[in-house]
Amino acid sequence: MDLILASNNKDKLREVKRILSPYGFEVKSQSEAGVHMEADETGTTFAENSAIKAKALYDILHTPTIADDSGLEVDALGGEPGVYSARYGGPEVDDIERCYLVMEKLKGVPDEKRTARFVCVITYIDESGEMTQFDGKIEGRIGYDRVGDNGFGYDPIFMVGDRSLAEFSDDEKNAVSHRGTALRKLEEFLKNK
Repeated sequence: MDLILASNNKDKLREVKRILSPYGFEVKSQSEAGVHMEADETGTTFAENSAIKAKALYDILHTPTIADDSGLEVDALGGEPGVYSARYGGPEVDDIERCYLVMEKLKGVPDEKRTARFVCVITYIDESGEMTQFDGKIEGRIGYDRVGDNGFGYDPIFMVGDRSLAEFSDDEKNAVSHRGTALRKLEEFLKNK
């Protein structure tokens, strides 16, 4: 089955392909499908933004579409960066600077209060336009420095046990990650449809 991902994020596309391909799904980015647009993420939740992106792409292609909205929620920061994870600190700030921004805001916060989670909501729209959503999360804490060079975004500062998510192999990460969990729920749904 072909699925079009409402994203041009190469890292996200690589993860989604790696997780769904073994189940027989051919995943393409929206640009690979000839669509060059960015949906306005005006929602206040991951579920709303995921739905906005999936619907915008579906309205153009009318073919099975998936979208992901995910981010980091840090308890000591009142849930920030949350739905603004990819834009935290402003549009000119890159992933590395965003990591340092989170760590700077947590300066002086003890280990036991550095709890955080990655949250993901996958929206699937089938060929008839019916929408279904799947969620996943992984609990951890924010470290004191960037560690590891695998992964992307906040992975180098997100600690699971004694390792950052950026120290996990792709297979290890996908087995426990927020996105992996949500995509396995999608796979199970499609298998039983």
